[in-house]
Amino acid sequence: MSPAIQARPLPAQAESDLEALQAQIWHWLDQIADPEIPAISVVDLGIVRAVQLQHDPAQQMHCTVVITPTYSGCPAMGVIAADIVSTLQQHGVAQVSVRTQLAPAWNTDWMSEKGRRNLNHYGIAPPAQQVIDIGGISPQRHAAPKVPCPHCGSTQTVCVSQFGSTSCKALYQCKDCREPFDYFKAH
Repeated sequence: MSPAIQARPLPAQAESDLEALQAQIWHWLDQIADPEIPAISVVDLGIVRAVQLQHDPAQQMHCTVVITPTYSGCPAMGVIAADIVSTLQQHGVAQVSVRTQLAPAWNTDWMSEKGRRNLNHYGIAPPAQQVIDIGGISPQRHAAPKVPCPHCGSTQTVCVSQFGSTSCKALYQCKDCREPFDYFKAH
């Protein structure tokens, strides 16, 4: 582990430059697709929690990206962390680290509206409920929500299995167009 970076006060212009760089880094991170669902970026999924920039005494810029896994043990987190480092280094950010933060736990309410739209266009129904509407993230049993079909828009859908292509999805089928589809469960 590297020694702590000593932050030093910056002049107003340098602070403005840092804010612009931070906004640019968020833009670059928004271009990184989730490895399991390439239609949604890691930013729109809500995995990226913070971007922290620091100067060390040798005038080196260090960027720390804070991420929260969608669930503990998510196999994609290693790939996501490597993609973050690689992407930022390709854009000239030489010193990059990724820090995993487990609390507060990720939930589907962190997804952006753009991310929900992208999921739907990709053929995966986005969460039909907010976590707060289902009583938090407790493992209580709830009735299956009415989930609109991402193919035809019908709400005449049925949950076929609580387990879809990944653990965060359930398998649904539309009664109208008869197409099966994944539903990204609210959790």
